[in-house]
Amino acid sequence: MGRLDGKVALITGGARGIGAAEATRFVAEGAQVVVADVLDAEAATVAGRLGDAAAAVHLDVTDLDSWNSAVATAVDHFGHLDTLVNNAGIVRVGLIESMDVEDFRAVLEVNLVGTFLGIQAVVPALRDAGGGSIVNTSSTAGFIGYAGLGAYGASKFGVRGLTKTAARELGSSGIRVNSIHPGGTDTPMVHSATFQLDPETAFVGQPIARIGRPEEIAALAVFLASDESSYSTGAEFIADGGALSGPS
Repeated sequence: MGRLDGKVALITGGARGIGAAEATRFVAEGAQVVVADVLDAEAATVAGRLGDAAAAVHLDVTDLDSWNSAVATAVDHFGHLDTLVNNAGIVRVGLIESMDVEDFRAVLEVNLVGTFLGIQAVVPALRDAGGGSIVNTSSTAGFIGYAGLGAYGASKFGVRGLTKTAARELGSSGIRVNSIHPGGTDTPMVHSATFQLDPETAFVGQPIARIGRPEEIAALAVFLASDESSYSTGAEFIADGGALSGPS
């Protein structure tokens, strides 16, 4: 018996990184999963590997019509929807004084507005299912500032606040809303030329002195999607190797 038997989850940014790890772990725990992404071929590959328990759908998280279509696909394909994992995100690096405002807006649109639209789009389906769980991906950058990550930090602080408000508004409908806050995690984002993080040196000062694995974040998402977390809402769950525990 899996921890997510009978659950149907829509996972954004599911084509790679943490999202792909979440899709894989959810299916292993008995869920049916919609792998949603703008990277259509990669999403189809992930869903194909997971078999009949998964389906791929194109989703631009900045577009409400795209969200409505993805939710309808989930319900039509699997019969209902009771879990949303808002995982899609982008990063742009730049100091506040010199960052292009369009880059700043792009990060907010995907990371924060996309999360808002996702919550808005899935609420009717989750109510129809009798309740459910929304898991919003924030970051350690939702707790502290990092130089050069003004846009990213603003979006992740925003996700943290939006999560608490949504939990207040949706609790009476049986919908729980929580945020997860990964530290540095071994994903394509971290290894991109834009981000330029050195995994060999970036984590030496934290208690668990290594980069995180996508599977470790996925395990946290499983807990929050499952009935094991039935008394948790509006809460923050950190998986950062102890980076926020104190100065290195």
